[in-house]
Amino acid sequence: MRIAIFGAGGVGGYFGGRLAQAGQDVIFIARGAHLQAIRRNGLRVESIKGDFCVEQVQATDDPREVGTVDAILVCVKSWQVVEAARAMHPILGPATFVVPMQNGIEAPNQLATELGHTRVLGGLCGIIAYRSEPGHIRHIGVDPFVSFNELDNSPSERTERLRQAFERSRGLSVTVPLNIEAAMWEKFLFITAISGLGAVTRMPVGVVRRQPGTRRLLECAMEEIHTVARAHRISLPSDIVTTTMGFIDALPEDATASMQRDVLERRASELEAQNGAVVRLGAQAGIATPVNGFIYHCLLALERRARGEETG
Repeated sequence: MRIAIFGAGGVGGYFGGRLAQAGQDVIFIARGAHLQAIRRNGLRVESIKGDFCVEQVQATDDPREVGTVDAILVCVKSWQVVEAARAMHPILGPATFVVPMQNGIEAPNQLATELGHTRVLGGLCGIIAYRSEPGHIRHIGVDPFVSFNELDNSPSERTERLRQAFERSRGLSVTVPLNIEAAMWEKFLFITAISGLGAVTRMPVGVVRRQPGTRRLLECAMEEIHTVARAHRISLPSDIVTTTMGFIDALPEDATASMQRDVLERRASELEAQNGAVVRLGAQAGIATPVNGFIYHCLLALERRARGEETG
């Protein structure tokens, strides 16, 4: 398959690198010093699943240079999805489809608004990885996985082709869930709670889960998200909070979430797409979300400052 990777950070760099390593025709849409380093030295990935380097990398900051592709993996931050979608038009062919991989649950609708509903799948991934320096990705935790499906969960030839492409890749697992929207909400429940509490406490997951007070706040944040999901007719397992706490307990002691790292380093973050989305979706359904609301409003001034907005 000919696959474009929009965003070559921790997610796009790792999964795109694995696809390229497996022989897929991969083109990275990147920019700045990272793009220049990839062009000069290749893409280097340091991983708990085995280090590797893709030496001959196709990479550009101009989609007009790419030509049409079979699939686009959207690996930018959630707040960059709309901008990325607008930049994709030059690489769209009649059958090109688009798979969102970032945190949050709103990207499919955002992409469909710009590109058309029929082009868009639902998708998610799991990995703790980041760009440690230009041209270098570090994967430090979580067995990497990708999941995607048609938004109506119907079988399709294009999801099967992409599944096979990923299945040929080392260092990851791939699934096509029976209900992709529920799968996205399951990840949303996990990442939103751990990101928000990590950012507010400024502590890694080991500290957050070990302290009784913050552990309970994690549970409460997830319980709120579960309630909001039900109000929006998303069916999650009844024991989702318990099983997610088990997953959190198995994470590396020093693990941090990408939103947390962005907040602590005073960069724009995915706050609006995570805790902010819980607050908005809860309000739409008449559901109180006090823990997620507390996290959101505590971090909002920092978010606005990072974006150069008025904080008064």
